[in-house]
Amino acid sequence: MYFPTDWSAILLASAASIRAIVSRSSVSGRRQEVHMKTDVREEFDRAESRARSFGKNIESDLAPKFIRVVENAAIASARTMGRGERELSDKVAVESMRRTMDTIPMHARIVIGEGERDQAPMLYIGEKVGAEFPDGMEVPEVDIAVDPLEGTNLCATGAAGAITVLAASEAGGLLHAPDCYMEKIVVGPSCKGLVDLDAPVAENLKNIAKGMERSVQDLAIVVLDRPRHEKLIAEIRAAGARIRLISDGDLSAGIAAAVIGTGVHAVMGSGGAPEGVITAAAIRCLNGYMLGRLVINKPELEERIARMGIRDKNRIYRAEDLAPGNQLIFAATGVTDGALLKGVRFFGEGTRTSSIVLTLMTGKVRFIESIHLAKRDDVKVRFA
Repeated sequence: MYFPTDWSAILLASAASIRAIVSRSSVSGRRQEVHMKTDVREEFDRAESRARSFGKNIESDLAPKFIRVVENAAIASARTMGRGERELSDKVAVESMRRTMDTIPMHARIVIGEGERDQAPMLYIGEKVGAEFPDGMEVPEVDIAVDPLEGTNLCATGAAGAITVLAASEAGGLLHAPDCYMEKIVVGPSCKGLVDLDAPVAENLKNIAKGMERSVQDLAIVVLDRPRHEKLIAEIRAAGARIRLISDGDLSAGIAAAVIGTGVHAVMGSGGAPEGVITAAAIRCLNGYMLGRLVINKPELEERIARMGIRDKNRIYRAEDLAPGNQLIFAATGVTDGALLKGVRFFGEGTRTSSIVLTLMTGKVRFIESIHLAKRDDVKVRFA
C-alpha cells in the first residue's frame, strides 16, 4: 500500500500519545484503556484523511514521479546517440515514457503527444495512461503534454541540446493544440507586455532592449534555421540585433529566454504548436512572457481546428491561454549536452542524468542530478 504522508512520523506521534496517557497514574485502568483506544483511533483517522488527499496537490505528489518518466526516456534515447537513426531514438523514448507513466497513480490523458490515434501506436492524443492504487484509493485526474525526444536529429547526430520533456496539469489545464506551426515570441519577465506579434520586428526589438535596459545591439535573438525565416532573420539583422540560429530545439531556447543570465534575450519565429503549449507551461512557472498564434494556411488545418472547437484562427494566445492550469509541472532531462542541461553520462557502475523540474503553484525550480547504479555486488559510487 502506498502512503504519500510520512507514515513513520504518524506512528511515532501515536506512540508518544500512548506514553503520555499511560503516565497519568491518577486515571483508572479502565479509563486509561478507553482513552488510549480513542486517542490512537483519532490519530489514525487523521492519517487516513491525509493519505486520502493524495493528488489534491499534483505538483507535490506527482512531480517527483514525472522525474522518473523523463529520466528513463533520456537514458533510453542516449543509448542511440550518434547512430544516425532518428526514428529509433524517438521510438525508444516513447516506449520508455509510456512504460513509466503506467506505474504512476493517476488517471491521465495525453492532450499533446505523438499524433492522432491512427498515426502513433502509443502516447497518441487522447490516450489514457496511469495506474491505480491497489487498495482502490482515489487518484488524480491529470492532463499531460509530451515531447518524448525534443531534438531527434540532435540525438541521432550526437549534436547538443536534445532533451526529453513533459508538462502536466490538472484536467483541462493544457490547450489541445493542433499539429501545425505557431508564430511565437518568448521573452523574460522584464519584457512583459512590451512585444506584439503584429508589431514590426524592429519595434519589438527596441521594446525588448528598453525593458532590459540595454541597446538593441546587445540583444541575442534565437531563431530556428529554416527557409521560412529568411525575412525575419534579415529584419533582425537590419535592426542591429545579434542572432543565434539553431537547427532544432526551440523549446529549450524558450526556457533560456525567460531566465536571466543565459545570454538569450528572446525567441522569435514559428515552430510547432504542440511544443508551444509545453513551452508555455515552463514560461508560466518561470514568470516569463510568451505570445503565440496558430499558422492555419491549409483547408485541412481549418477543418481540424473547427473540429477541435477553435473558432478564431487569428487569435493571439498568451502563455496563460496555452497552459491555463492552476497547477503546472514541467520536467525535462538532458539527452545530449546543452546550455540548459548536461546529457546522459554512462560509466561502469551505472548512469548519471541531469534534470530540471518546474512547478507553478508551489513556485519551485529544481535541478536534479541522479546517479542510477547498476545492479551489481561490486558497484562503486563516484560523485565527481
